[in-house]
Amino acid sequence: MLIAGFPAGAWGTNCYLVAPAAGEECVIIDPGHRAAEGVEEALKKHRLKPVAVVLTHGHLDHVASVVPVCGAHGVPAWIHPADRYMMSDPEKGLGRSIGMPLMGELTVGEPDDVKELTDGSALQLAGLELSVAHAPGHTKGSVTFQMPETADIPSVFFSGDLLFAGSIGRTDLPGGDMAEILDSLARVCLPLDDSTVVLSGHGPQTTIGQERATNPYLRQVAAGRQEPSAGGSTPPRRGM
Repeated sequence: MLIAGFPAGAWGTNCYLVAPAAGEECVIIDPGHRAAEGVEEALKKHRLKPVAVVLTHGHLDHVASVVPVCGAHGVPAWIHPADRYMMSDPEKGLGRSIGMPLMGELTVGEPDDVKELTDGSALQLAGLELSVAHAPGHTKGSVTFQMPETADIPSVFFSGDLLFAGSIGRTDLPGGDMAEILDSLARVCLPLDDSTVVLSGHGPQTTIGQERATNPYLRQVAAGRQEPSAGGSTPPRRGM
């Protein structure tokens, strides 16, 4: 298994290229702001051929390079229908203007081929299996992708902006909802094995076991609480 990742653009959003091995077909996850150059470098370095772009949600920092990446390689983009509008209207997803200088750098719109993700589906792409879980809370159309455990590697969980090392995604932008993200954490993350590797939309790699033990939000839902415990403090939530 080959997973090549790098932080891209103004928000340091993690973009991942996933393939069975070097020299084979791959899937690109979340090519965000200024990610196109990094994608091309990784494709060349590992001799990969992309077959699809898959998106954890529609925020600009995760989708800004979808049009050029899909266009350069003639591949579709997969996104949940609840977040699809953000590809053409990113400011609506943020509830504010992102500023003309930044907008001038972007190719806003949809690629030629857009396919919609559904909860519980299993994508068979590039010789890989990606299990899709709808996980609203950060946005209405947030999803996660999980790859099954093999003899060589533990299960890998691409959490988008649902779960980070030590924190979770912010819920103060349009479509965000704290109760929903806590439900998604309980429903999607808690059942995962402790050995599951978490590759999130921002920040370093972690594991479900590490987050179950130390992440105050995951500990909160594991204990069945809907609010942080009294007297404690929680780290700031992240994402665009």
